[in-house]
Amino acid sequence: MDEEYDVIVLGTGLTECILSGIMSVNGKKVLHMDRNPYYGGESSSITPLEELYKRFQLLEGPPESMGRGRDWNVDLIPKFLMANGQLVKMLLYTEVTRYLDFKVVEGSFVYKGGKIYKVPSTETEALASNLMGMFEKRRFRKFLVFVANFDENDPKTFEGVDPQSTTHFETTCNDIKDIYKRMAGSAFDFENMKRKQNDVFGEADQ
Repeated sequence: MDEEYDVIVLGTGLTECILSGIMSVNGKKVLHMDRNPYYGGESSSITPLEELYKRFQLLEGPPESMGRGRDWNVDLIPKFLMANGQLVKMLLYTEVTRYLDFKVVEGSFVYKGGKIYKVPSTETEALASNLMGMFEKRRFRKFLVFVANFDENDPKTFEGVDPQSTTHFETTCNDIKDIYKRMAGSAFDFENMKRKQNDVFGEADQ
């Protein structure tokens, strides 16, 4: 540990990992450390199950009925990414896609009253769902119609909603770019990075 590093990153949360990857790809010598026995910080996927019980200080440990601890992989927070958002571009640039796969969400489910229900995603499913009352079903159906008709080039379809509102992930990306600028002395430029990395995003030069 007597080596010299350009950057020392403490913690392996989402922001820290992307920042560490960007610095490393750009030739910086990075030391990345975490005090926990698992990666990811507050956004980690914890395995085995015994580590999850330790994380929440449940001293009795998981019951035998839950099977082997390593058969479990529990996300502390949901991880949904906008398919064409800044975060996906940053992940592609840092080449972590060699270690993970992107998958389209096939369905969402909730546990209520001892039963598992599918969260409706179509008008038909909304009308048939037992999760909502009559008035809620009508409001949800209206929301689905709004989503289906939404056109970012047609303000009439916004219905008072601001499509430019900042999401949590977009805020995270902005924080990462701000930290990068302060540490590297220059702004994080996607176009310049793409040229340096021989078009990492798979887009041919025009």
